[in-house]
Amino acid sequence: MNIQELLGKLHWLGHDSFRLDGPPVIYFDPWQLHLEDARDAVLVADLVLVSHEHGDHCSPDDIAAISGPDTVVICNPGSAEQLPTAKIIHPGESVTVTGVKIEAVRAYNTNKFRSPGVPFHPREADMVGYVVTIDGQRLYFAGDTDHIPEMSDIDCDVALLPVSGKYVMTAEEAAAAARSIQPQVVVPMHYGSGIGTADDGESFTRHYEGHVVVLEAGS
Repeated sequence: MNIQELLGKLHWLGHDSFRLDGPPVIYFDPWQLHLEDARDAVLVADLVLVSHEHGDHCSPDDIAAISGPDTVVICNPGSAEQLPTAKIIHPGESVTVTGVKIEAVRAYNTNKFRSPGVPFHPREADMVGYVVTIDGQRLYFAGDTDHIPEMSDIDCDVALLPVSGKYVMTAEEAAAAARSIQPQVVVPMHYGSGIGTADDGESFTRHYEGHVVVLEAGS
């Protein structure tokens, strides 16, 4: 598989939710899906990856709607209470499922706070992003995060980066993160679903000089 083929299989479902068509079919943080359509056999998940426990990322109802008897759900420790049958993964760990290598990487805030000194996504909470390797291509799903030092160690071909600035990186911060990661393609996310604006993806393209693909939500 080349990068264009990978991008052709990648669907932004809004906010931080993506589906990567298979085989295997992989969902990232499924949330507010069109549940009446999600039971189509083509859309049944082989693998669901949940980055953290916040309700717009960890949605048991959405996961149940796209799950079949063989679906594997992987989540960070904080999501496990809501997803009791999921496999727990910590930052720095990796596992291979249905032929896909899954690496959990850190995701946390450095300058976005719910109250003084209390970040929305604390480092010690072990929230995660994921790097998945499929047919030789490496896709990085950042989760909810700021530009953190650990990003300079991430090796990927395609990076899905949050850009809205609310709870996550601003477009300018995401551009700096992309320069440290140096993927071949960046896809902006975490905007336009009541968080950030519909223009945040285009704003990112003005701040980052590399190759950007702005997907249409629901595509």
